[in-house]
Amino acid sequence: MARYTGPVCRLCRREGEKLFLKGERCSKQNCAINKRPTAPGQHGTSRKKLSEFGQQTREKQKTKRIYGLMEKQFHQYFEVARSTPGVTGENLLRLLEMRLDNTVYRLGLGRSRTEARQIVRHNLITVNGKKVNIPSYQIKVGDVIQVRDKSKTLQRFKDVLDVTASRSIPEWLSGDAENLRGTVVMKPLREHITYDLRETLIVELYSK
Repeated sequence: MARYTGPVCRLCRREGEKLFLKGERCSKQNCAINKRPTAPGQHGTSRKKLSEFGQQTREKQKTKRIYGLMEKQFHQYFEVARSTPGVTGENLLRLLEMRLDNTVYRLGLGRSRTEARQIVRHNLITVNGKKVNIPSYQIKVGDVIQVRDKSKTLQRFKDVLDVTASRSIPEWLSGDAENLRGTVVMKPLREHITYDLRETLIVELYSK
């Protein structure tokens, strides 16, 4: 699966807000968007008022970047959300939240989604006792996600927990930091997703 390999701080600057793509660095003073809050490029200082289409596109790009997806994969999620009963925008965000890499991040087992994706790829995570190394794997209510027993003593997880200990776990998950595990207790509701996202703009964009 293709993935973005360029400078991630540039993405935050392009969207004009912190997307927390670099873990703890985003909370520090040396965050790139604190130093250079303008958009990248020679015309970054001259922001123009966006058209309706421009606002819809920016919202789609921001959501893609938060969850670390490319265009084709993101559009596939939208098609699934549109064919699922319920509100399309909320269905879309729910599908994104219930990706395995995002769940690992939400449980505080990764400092960023990029690190959480790497942890999953490196066969360090099990779901219901079975090894799963697919970041896009859709978890379900009742699933137990945890670090493999032989990997729990790795220094990387001690370092991760030092950073994520103060991070709150959303209500749809139950976390056990001591045992590096968590349980999905319910499907995430819209109010559980606290990012400033306007999913209706994404629906409008793809519905044209």
